[in-house]
Amino acid sequence: MLARRTLLLGASTLPLATPALAQSGSDWPNRPVRVVVPWPPGGSTDVLARLLSEQLQAKLGQPFVLENRPGASGNIGMEAIAKAAPDGYTMGPATIANLSVAQFLYARLPFDPEKDFSVVSLHWELPNVVVAPAQFTPPDTLPAFIDWARSRRNGVSFGSPGVGTTAHLSGALFCDRQKIDGQHVPFRGAAQIIPAMLAGDLTFAIDNLASYIPVIAEGRLKAYAVTSPERWTTLPNIPTMAEAGVPDFVITSWCAWVGPAGMPKAVVDKVNAAMKEVAADPAMQRRFLQTGAKCTWSTPEDAVAHAARQRPMLAEMVRISGARME
Repeated sequence: MLARRTLLLGASTLPLATPALAQSGSDWPNRPVRVVVPWPPGGSTDVLARLLSEQLQAKLGQPFVLENRPGASGNIGMEAIAKAAPDGYTMGPATIANLSVAQFLYARLPFDPEKDFSVVSLHWELPNVVVAPAQFTPPDTLPAFIDWARSRRNGVSFGSPGVGTTAHLSGALFCDRQKIDGQHVPFRGAAQIIPAMLAGDLTFAIDNLASYIPVIAEGRLKAYAVTSPERWTTLPNIPTMAEAGVPDFVITSWCAWVGPAGMPKAVVDKVNAAMKEVAADPAMQRRFLQTGAKCTWSTPEDAVAHAARQRPMLAEMVRISGARME
């Protein structure tokens, strides 16, 4: 009887022990990981998320399967990450627009950028680039482009991957400072912005460099300047904004890798360690640079602090843009 009672007591404790073990993340990953990308295919966030996912899959031994969930300046995809089970099987890239801009832009958000995510590490950083279609834009320098844009009777238009993105805020700030009559035209991503410029339907963009390198290399888009503090390694002939005559215009885009709030520390630590290895690999740094970005790494704490430091400047840029979303 004692043996039977002991056996039953042991069995009754198993259901209680199993969830605790699952929550620890000690056996993670033992199935595919869903990577929610809040932007459409072909844009910089998508391209760089695919590069990182490829490496995480190789290092952690399970498929990292991308799922594009674009819309509402990334809010649809971010909501999907925030509301997923915090078991380590849903992650994704969260850009500066998602973590440091959205709360100043939207009256209501379906997530809290400061509370609803487990931040793993910074993922990448890249400048924006001022581009215009070669076929429809005569000026060859940024000062000449500014003069040309000011002289346009009906003003000019600039594109972005959505309201509140750094492309939108950069374009609005540029037009405000240079006294250009500029009309913002939001798109779903660079895959739509580029054809609009090449068709002559859009004047220019100040968008993430990563999406534009191939078209710049082909000569179909003119690149006037980059918004980084120094010239970009793979495009040494393109000046910085300061060198091109526009001072105090250093604005870089960045991205962090996140999961839902409450993700097990063991999972965060495993992914963070893998990302550190990726960032330390010279071959991967070259691959990121070829696409227009710098592969970065940080502790989770430093990534959270970085997002917080950016918010006052971005709040002011949102104010200048006049953007407000419900």
